[in-house]
Amino acid sequence: MTSTWVREVARQRDYRVAWRPVSLRLLNAAVDYDAQFPPEYEAGHTAGLRLLRVVERVRAEHGEDAVARLHEALGARVFESAPLPSPAPGEPDVRGTAGFLAPVLEELGLPAALAGALEDDRWDEVVRAGTEEALSLAGRDVGTPVLHVDPPSGLAFFGPVISRRPTPEEAVELWDHVLGLARFPGFAELKRSLRELPRLPGLGVAEDETGPVEDWHGGSRRQHR
Repeated sequence: MTSTWVREVARQRDYRVAWRPVSLRLLNAAVDYDAQFPPEYEAGHTAGLRLLRVVERVRAEHGEDAVARLHEALGARVFESAPLPSPAPGEPDVRGTAGFLAPVLEELGLPAALAGALEDDRWDEVVRAGTEEALSLAGRDVGTPVLHVDPPSGLAFFGPVISRRPTPEEAVELWDHVLGLARFPGFAELKRSLRELPRLPGLGVAEDETGPVEDWHGGSRRQHR
């Protein structure tokens, strides 16, 4: 949801956005998923890592513009479509499979062979470096999204977390407010842990509905800290 907002602002303000990886699977590598997270999280985070491997191969072989197009297309496929089936216990999440990725690559005119990176853990070091870069900019007690304003010297922070798609007018107004905070060097945190489930078909919430409210302790749905 935040990425669609950023794209809308970029179109109106003629900004250029660099999309960088953060892997929650690598970030939580030492965490006991069974004890700490809801049951579907490990498969979902693993699927995310597998797709990020492909993203980084695309960056290396086809450049930043292709990464931006792939990021947007994957987001639409995951979140703007009907909900995908949840994996059974011990089964992989469909979003991390070649069958899920193939039509996205075809739609973008990218080589089908790029799907081979799903299984290639050699890309994990590149993804890990991007994740560490985000943490070095925003601090280690964060998740996604991380927004870095006015790089390389500007402030970076976790958020904003939004659950509704702003109108084009609201998008730039929200951006200006966020930019005002980000450009004040003493700004550290403005936080609310109560969150609506985002208005996304992929999460089962229509545009005219309000999703259920959850309390995300410490910025995540981890069951224990």
